[in-house]
Amino acid sequence: MDTYSAPPSVDGDRRQPPPSNAAPSVSIVIPCRNEGAFIANCLQSIRGQKGLPADCEILVVDGMSDDGTRARVEEIARTEPDVRLLDNPARTTPHAMNIGIRAARGDVVIRMDAHTVYAPDYVAECLRVLDETGADNVGGPTLTRATGYVQRAVAAASQSRFAVGNGGHHQKDYEGPAETVPYGCYRRESLLAIGLYDEELIRNQDDELNFRLRQAGGRIWQSPRIRSWYAPRPTFHRLFQQYFQYGYWKVRVIQKRGRAASLRHWVPGAFTAILGILAVPAVFLPAARVALLFFVALYAGGDGFAALATSRRAGWSLFPGLCLAFPCYHFGYGLGFLAGVWDFSLRRRSGRFTGLSRSGAPQK
Repeated sequence: MDTYSAPPSVDGDRRQPPPSNAAPSVSIVIPCRNEGAFIANCLQSIRGQKGLPADCEILVVDGMSDDGTRARVEEIARTEPDVRLLDNPARTTPHAMNIGIRAARGDVVIRMDAHTVYAPDYVAECLRVLDETGADNVGGPTLTRATGYVQRAVAAASQSRFAVGNGGHHQKDYEGPAETVPYGCYRRESLLAIGLYDEELIRNQDDELNFRLRQAGGRIWQSPRIRSWYAPRPTFHRLFQQYFQYGYWKVRVIQKRGRAASLRHWVPGAFTAILGILAVPAVFLPAARVALLFFVALYAGGDGFAALATSRRAGWSLFPGLCLAFPCYHFGYGLGFLAGVWDFSLRRRSGRFTGLSRSGAPQK
């Protein structure tokens, strides 16, 4: 396992939060690639935010799009000097964020994505909570806006502890200290102090960054006043792929940290491994067959009970979809975690699945 060196502390020399009557300078960083159909509306919605500070810039960090995204941003930038287009030849999210942070002129850096819908006071609330709490990073809960049946089932499942454990960012009314938050509104000096994003991590980069931030003495705060909504995956296959990649890259994050932030990160992989270990001897040994059936029945019972409980809140028509969504979360993550153990720990190879994550999907 790789050794991990703690970053320099940001606690002792952290800038005091600005007084409430002084608006800090703000840099909004948008990592994107091939967002030609969305980027103009995204920029318009950001520039139309209520209470947007006068000293605010919007940095679109583009992964060399070939669908007209760049032309649309350049056209807007000609008449809106607060909008800048930056190149991201590496085409990955952590590279994009680091390019944006290094180019930022603001005291505060806010990550925003092209597909996500933001409340009209999103930026103002981020700055207000940052000021009130003195935290180094603030954000809101993971909220969704779904249209089709599968999206509604996935959205409902995402609010269930059976699917995602006790992560605070999945609790829409929670206010208080957090391990991580979607997107994030950071003090730029804190990001510089801990070394910015780890550019190896194609997924889970926010999770790893926020771990280092907390390890260095920084604080992360979640507030339900900070509201944004993203569109969940529209098919169960894409949901499975999403969580496979989260589980896969979580292994590399654990290697770099030296430990997992929470026990819930280990559970799906361990349970999937148990089923796999029992499957082969179950063909020949009755005892192994009984044990395998026990674990399968245990999971099926938990799946059905959680689907019933969630359907009671979200609508009974979602029950079949929830029964399918929960295994996508668990076994997608679990199989991805085992694949990560195989690649990163046993074969010691570099990771797979390169490229920008889909905009609007909060990173884990």
